[in-house]
Amino acid sequence: MSYTWFIAKRYFKARRRSRLLSFITTFTITGIALGTSALIITLSILGGFEREIKEKVVGFTAHITVEGFQAKPLANYRQSIELIRSKIPNVRAIAPFVAREGMIRSHGGVDGVFIKGVFPATDISLARTLLVEGRNLQDSSATPELVIGRKLANKLAVHVGDKLVVFGLPKAAGESIQPRAMQAVVVGIYESGMAEYDDIYAYTTVLNAQQLFQTGDAVSGFDILVNNLETVEATSVEIQTMLGYPHYARTVFQSYHNLFSWVELQKSLSPIVLSLIILVATVNMIGTILMFVLEKSGAIGILKTLGAGRRGIQRIFIVQGMIIAATGIAIGNLLAFSVCWLEMHYHLIALPSDIYYMSSVPILLAPVNFLLVSGVTAVLALLTTLIPAYAASRLDPVALLRFS
Repeated sequence: MSYTWFIAKRYFKARRRSRLLSFITTFTITGIALGTSALIITLSILGGFEREIKEKVVGFTAHITVEGFQAKPLANYRQSIELIRSKIPNVRAIAPFVAREGMIRSHGGVDGVFIKGVFPATDISLARTLLVEGRNLQDSSATPELVIGRKLANKLAVHVGDKLVVFGLPKAAGESIQPRAMQAVVVGIYESGMAEYDDIYAYTTVLNAQQLFQTGDAVSGFDILVNNLETVEATSVEIQTMLGYPHYARTVFQSYHNLFSWVELQKSLSPIVLSLIILVATVNMIGTILMFVLEKSGAIGILKTLGAGRRGIQRIFIVQGMIIAATGIAIGNLLAFSVCWLEMHYHLIALPSDIYYMSSVPILLAPVNFLLVSGVTAVLALLTTLIPAYAASRLDPVALLRFS
């Protein structure tokens, strides 16, 4: 161990002899720890928001949705699907659907819904994996079936096994204004935590939806999942070019542009604002190290008299500053991990799902967040420590011994 490390550690441990110096050092460590933990927690929450929104929004829609232009039904959808599968290797799954607005009535009330008919065998919707009661749809059932969200079920006061009346509202020009009705039984209830979907989406089979909306053998469109989400825009353009009119392809990022723009804005601005906390905490290092220099001025004079060079004196206080920074960073990382772990497992902070698309604060524990924040904090601490360390190395040993 070099003498610079030895002396720096001795100075750090000896700070307890001076109450003022001990308080300032503790204050600096606390500031670095709080700044580090705040930024890590923020990045983890923002990452969690982005992941949850992408997973759930994509889960209830798709990476790419192909519909008929101006809601025109697609009669030759089977040929279109086969063409996509044979020509575009990036496509992972395709699920035809029939979807339209409607009304739903039970003994407990009436509400507007978005009815989506799917083929159970090819269904890719997220609802089928989020069932909290009942089962998924079956093609073989003689009675029309429905899977609805928890919030809608609570509003209508229905449970699995209850019967509902579904009304298909006219949409296209020339259709009869008389709504068509279908009695269906609730076979499943899902819960995603997003009120916008749990309150609106009701699922049935394609055959039932075709009969309700009288679309014949046509479908409203088909959902597409891709293998590489990074190239989803190019794949959407390729599908649109290949199929042409009346097909209209758009990605989930186009459909929910405002939502994803908001997420990107939060990811850009929040870390910058919270980084100021770390910057202020590391700037406090200047005052802390200067206090050490003033207290140890006599020792600095003695070291210089014994032959210690400017670089040696400078390294002593740089090492001391980095010990303080490392302590704060370690505490901050531990605090951030603890808070994130508790939120992940116990959901301590609840959110209004009708505003934030989820019922609790999401957390994404990514090692890169811990490494990035710790690295930036360490670099800032090093830079701010150089100023007082340089000042200490330039002090005159004669003056220090005379006035210490």
